Amino acid sequence: MVRVNIQKVRSHAVLPSYAHPSDAGMDMYAAEDTLVKRGERASVHTGVALELPEGYVALVWDKSGIAFKYGITTIGGVMDAGYRGEYMIGVINLGEADYTFKRGDKVAQILIQPIERAECTEVVELSSTLRGTAGFGSTGQ
Repeated sequence: MVRVNIQKVRSHAVLPSYAHPSDAGMDMYAAEDTLVKRGERASVHTGVALELPEGYVALVWDKSGIAFKYGITTIGGVMDAGYRGEYMIGVINLGEADYTFKRGDKVAQILIQPIERAECTEVVELSSTLRGTAGFGSTGQ
C-alpha cells in the first residue's frame, strides 16, 4: 500500500475516501457549489492537495452514476507527483440540462497508480501483427 499525504486547503473540504474496501478509486468531493451549464466545461474545487510519492500519479476518472445519468464526464485527468496545489476536477456537461455540484457532492474518483516510464526508440518500420493498422471498428463493431 502506498502512503499519500493529504492537506485540506479549505477547512470544510471532505477528504478523499474509498466507498468500499475493494474499490480502485477514491471519491473526490466538491468544496463549493459549482454550476456546469449544458455543453460547457468547469473546474470543480475539491479543497484538498495531495502529496504523491515520486513514481506515482493520480488519474482522475468519472463517477459512473453522474456520467451515465447526467452526462457529466471528466477532462484533463492526470495529476503528477510534483504537483502540490489544490486538486480541481475538470468536467464537461454532455447532458441535456445544466448540472450543479453542491458542496460535499462526489465529483470524480482518483486512482493512485505507479508510473512506468518508456524509453522510446525511433525505427524505420514497426513489427507486423495480425491486426496491423486496422483502427476503429476493426473487430466488426
